[in-house]
Amino acid sequence: METYADILTSITPAPGTTRTLLDPATGEAVGDAPVHTVEDLERAVAAATAAQPAWATLGHEARSAALVRAADAVERSAEALAVLLSREQGKPLNGPNARFEVGACAAWLRATAATELAPETVVDDGETHAEIHYRPIGVVGAIGPWNWPMMISVWQLAPALRMGNAVVLKPSEYTPLSVLALVNVINQELPEGILSVICGGREVGARLAEHPAIGKIMFTGSTATGKAIIRSSADTVKRLTLELGGNDAGIVLPDADPAAIAEDLFWGAFINTGQTCAALKRLYVHEDIYDAVCEELTKVAAAMPMGVGLDEANVLGPLQNKAQFDIVSRLVQAAKDSGARVLMGGDPVADQPGYFYPTTLIADIENDNPLVTEEQFGPALPIIRYNSVEEAVEMANALDVGLGASVWSSDPAQARAVAARIQAGTVWINKHGAVDPRIPFGGAKQSGYGLEFGAEGLKALGVPQVINS
Repeated sequence: METYADILTSITPAPGTTRTLLDPATGEAVGDAPVHTVEDLERAVAAATAAQPAWATLGHEARSAALVRAADAVERSAEALAVLLSREQGKPLNGPNARFEVGACAAWLRATAATELAPETVVDDGETHAEIHYRPIGVVGAIGPWNWPMMISVWQLAPALRMGNAVVLKPSEYTPLSVLALVNVINQELPEGILSVICGGREVGARLAEHPAIGKIMFTGSTATGKAIIRSSADTVKRLTLELGGNDAGIVLPDADPAAIAEDLFWGAFINTGQTCAALKRLYVHEDIYDAVCEELTKVAAAMPMGVGLDEANVLGPLQNKAQFDIVSRLVQAAKDSGARVLMGGDPVADQPGYFYPTTLIADIENDNPLVTEEQFGPALPIIRYNSVEEAVEMANALDVGLGASVWSSDPAQARAVAARIQAGTVWINKHGAVDPRIPFGGAKQSGYGLEFGAEGLKALGVPQVINS
């Protein structure tokens, strides 16, 4: 079992250019991260290219066993990893936050190892026998975000490794320590060169996206950056999996029970203090139960403590960085300026350390308000009134994004009928954002393309080859 001190020591950079990371809750120094260069990236890609063929030769069973051992290693160091994650990213230890995220890393490694992917027989008519196999791509580049830095890194690296690829990870510049520490633990069970982390700036990311030795890019982040990656990858015709921005809608039908759904609505919107791509970001509620939903949701929100992540009592934390704090502040101010009704929150405490924005609920807001039409990615939820299901579906589908959505009802059949009309990669019924390693996940419209998780996610990390005999 590694202690927090061990974890920090293991990722202490060699002499050279470094950058100090600060706790977004307190402003205190967390640790120093290396600032890698394009030359460092070239060395990592060369090492991955050299190591990958032997890793591929091991076969699925041996690679899966290595992922299970890696999960064991993560669990042995789980508390130390969670403390580092809390300090660097800001999320509390408790609730669906730091300990939850580290636990999800281990669970995802195990689930990826256990997912079956047998050759598919597509024709066997006595004359022709055709099968689809999935071969390794080679070297996969993965570019991750700052909101779930460990968990999303595992979403990328686990299926890539399982399929026989080597992986070069580029973490967000906001949260490199968390990814460095996680990979250091996982690498205890992997051959040298198979998995590496390069902590660089924009020029390193651009080179990774265009590098001729990289066969695929996996990216989770903004739509604007995703478009830049598409352009950079074009000359080498790279395979891409892009999970881009979302502005997920939830529709509460008139037969829903406000008290029964309030807590699940809250966590659908405010998990990770709202900093989740597939969080509920705009809530449409039928006029018959609008006031009751607002009241019940406010009761739940008021009971959720926010503060420094290492305080065991807290379940909501700060925004991770000043840029995101400013976005949330601007959008909430736009709602207030429009005359929308503030149910709670909306005014940050002045002169306190950290990027804390209070839990904010905004009612009686128009559907064209910036807080509704732009992704806030923080602890502020607009609640929009509607009077017909047709109107709600039209408003939910009006934006150019479609990562996830949800429908809330006491009638599952009616909920599924409404869900089928929503333009989103995943539509949940009476829950929101519940991802599962067995269930494919991906976006619609400008929320990206390509599937992750389950057998479909494994296929996306391979090159299909048809054997026709």
